[in-house]
Amino acid sequence: MEITSFPFLSQEEFPHITTWFPEMDDEFSGNNDNLKKRRRKDQEFEMAELTNGWCEDILASILFLDEEAKQEQDRWLIESEQEKACLEANHKQKVQAMNEYYNQMQTHYSDLDTLDNSRTKRARKSASAVAMAATVGVQTDGSEINLAQSGTGSGHQRRLWVKDRSKDWWERCNHPDFPEEEFRKAFRMSKATFKMICEELEPVVMKKNTMLREAIPVRQRVAVCIWRLATGEPLRLVSKRFGLGISTCHKLVLEVCSAIKSVLMPKFLQWPDENRLEAIKEEFETKSGIPNVGGSMYTTHIPIIAPKISVASYFNKRHTERNQKTSYSITIQGVVDPRGVFTDVCIGWPGSMPDDQVLGKSALCQRASQGLLNNVWMVGNSGYPLMDWVLVPYTHQNLTWTQHAFNEKISEIQKTAKDAFTKLKGRWTCLQKRTEVKLQELPMVLGACCVLHNICEIRNEDMDPEFKFELFDDEMIPENNLRSLNSIQARDHIAHNLLHHGLAGTGFL
Repeated sequence: MEITSFPFLSQEEFPHITTWFPEMDDEFSGNNDNLKKRRRKDQEFEMAELTNGWCEDILASILFLDEEAKQEQDRWLIESEQEKACLEANHKQKVQAMNEYYNQMQTHYSDLDTLDNSRTKRARKSASAVAMAATVGVQTDGSEINLAQSGTGSGHQRRLWVKDRSKDWWERCNHPDFPEEEFRKAFRMSKATFKMICEELEPVVMKKNTMLREAIPVRQRVAVCIWRLATGEPLRLVSKRFGLGISTCHKLVLEVCSAIKSVLMPKFLQWPDENRLEAIKEEFETKSGIPNVGGSMYTTHIPIIAPKISVASYFNKRHTERNQKTSYSITIQGVVDPRGVFTDVCIGWPGSMPDDQVLGKSALCQRASQGLLNNVWMVGNSGYPLMDWVLVPYTHQNLTWTQHAFNEKISEIQKTAKDAFTKLKGRWTCLQKRTEVKLQELPMVLGACCVLHNICEIRNEDMDPEFKFELFDDEMIPENNLRSLNSIQARDHIAHNLLHHGLAGTGFL
């Protein structure tokens, strides 16, 4: 079988075909463009319709919310007006009720006053009638008529309820046969000294008897105060010992301390006059070899309960660190003579103040600034600054023999003041513990303790070794401990004379 080739037509043979396809292409392209335009217009129209629909919905929602807000605000205004009206009505009712109650109370009390006045008048009339009858009866036949004490003239005797407390302990102490040693142990003084104090305070402390009760005797009043200061026991135990109420005991302590301050302090705790001051200088110079020493000075701290105001001022940082317990205190600065008797005290400054600041606040410093301590030394420890009138030991390192000798003699004088404060706190135990006395009343109590200490020392009252107290106070060297060039030269001169005149001894070698 033979296969022959297929004859293809040439371009000349189908020109009409080749011309027809381009026209078809143009027609198809034109139709596509129109479709695209229509579709675009349709889409734009649909978007416009959607957009218009959304805007209408949003506007409708906003208008609806505004309408709801207005309605809610109107409802709130209506409710608030109703509540306000209700509150006002209730308030008016309450005010009206209170006014009615007040008027009733006024009427009631006015009726009571009228009734009391009428009773008082009737009682006076009946009492005067009875008195007249008694007078007539005595004048006619001389017979006595016993009248019962009555506030209303009814004839019933007036009665007062008083709690019965045991006074056995005080009655035994107050008995003449009570042993002297036990009395001294209880009150830190002899019977004779206690009697002298009672006699001095009697004009101020004594009270009169009344129709209700008999006054507390002077000796018992003074004994309550002294026993409280001596033992430091709480008022509850003081009340049991003396058979008195707790508030009565507290009142007696303050009254007797005030009397000691006003009556005994001017007699037993005063700055020495010129003659006495010269005698003090001679005694200290004989004792230490240092001339013109007018007193030995020391500052101690008294523990207190944390105050309600200015707590930081009374916080004692040094005692807190040493005792590992929060401590608050006030200070007592005292100057003593060679016998250990106080000649000046400054009481009540907060425990946070160092010794040099307490000294600057004291009346002693004011006395020195007025020129009243010229040619007089007050000897203190290293906690005080060296001044024209304050003599203190050397505190720098690598001291010379001269300075060692001077410090040894200064310590002998300083020991006089420290021993006095040791006796003060040992004899009056209330100074060793926190007391129940208010902070504003505490200086008066501490001053009374200093006065009683002086009385015991002047009258040579021995202190029982049982009450020995170990005194410890921190000494903080002031930042500016050298405040006068003249005092530096004077101290060096005194130290030189002590060593080279054979007055220093050999304790420092």
